[in-house]
Amino acid sequence: MSIAFPPISPEIVSVELFGVTLALRWYALAYIAGLLLAWVTVRRMLATPRLWTTGPPMTPDQLERLLTWVIVGVILGGRLGFVLFYQPAYYLADPGHILRVWEGGMAFHGGFLGVVVAGLLFCRSQNLAALRVGDMMAAVTPFGLLFGRIANFINAELWGRPTDLPWGVVFPGEAAQACAGVIGACARHPSQLYEAALEGLVLGAVLLWAVWRANVLRWPGWTTGVFLAGYGAARFAVEFVRQPDAQFVGPGNPLGLAWQIGGYGLTMGQVLSLPMIAAGLWFVARARTARP
Repeated sequence: MSIAFPPISPEIVSVELFGVTLALRWYALAYIAGLLLAWVTVRRMLATPRLWTTGPPMTPDQLERLLTWVIVGVILGGRLGFVLFYQPAYYLADPGHILRVWEGGMAFHGGFLGVVVAGLLFCRSQNLAALRVGDMMAAVTPFGLLFGRIANFINAELWGRPTDLPWGVVFPGEAAQACAGVIGACARHPSQLYEAALEGLVLGAVLLWAVWRANVLRWPGWTTGVFLAGYGAARFAVEFVRQPDAQFVGPGNPLGLAWQIGGYGLTMGQVLSLPMIAAGLWFVARARTARP
């Protein structure tokens, strides 16, 4: 028993102008929706005095400029992260393909690092408290994760390992290839939806509740820490049922482990998530011992 992949096109609409086809894709819309919803939510935080002990960390005008920096950080970091973490040999052999972002290939961990660097540079240029600004950004990041993972599902990419569970999905394309011991296309874990639920809905609900009900923005670093640890833990768990990247899979490594000792190890997603979990726990511990 399995679920057929819904007939949803990755393209919302496309038009041809002067011989060039321009398309609006769900993935691009996910980025736009996530950034806009995050911007609206942060503006509301800045306009709510009870959330802060010493006033908001920036002005609305500074938030407008920060949004531009974040967009650049997400795109550059996400692309370079995918190139360096997942397929360095391929792109070093043909560097021109690095610029072909429309062909796919973005890494969250790279995008996250890009946003961190962009945020730190902006805060330094504006003389802002980076940790307080980071808390606001961390609280709204799950919006983008939720929409982005749903877009991954629509694109039929980043699918999970084969499964015989009743909610397994028969994805089209490469994922539909027969699995060992299975005749015909096999069902796979909809790991994109698992991540959308954990990283987007659950983590987002926890952070927003903490911000609006528990006033955690009074403790700089707490929100950032919970986001880092929460995302890292969610990604680490889902990696157990997520199909490993092809470049890590081989005859002696069917699980696609990027780091292993004695046949046991971690996938690249898990390797990259461990520092996030450690840093998140450190931020939470630091915020709990610091005075608001």
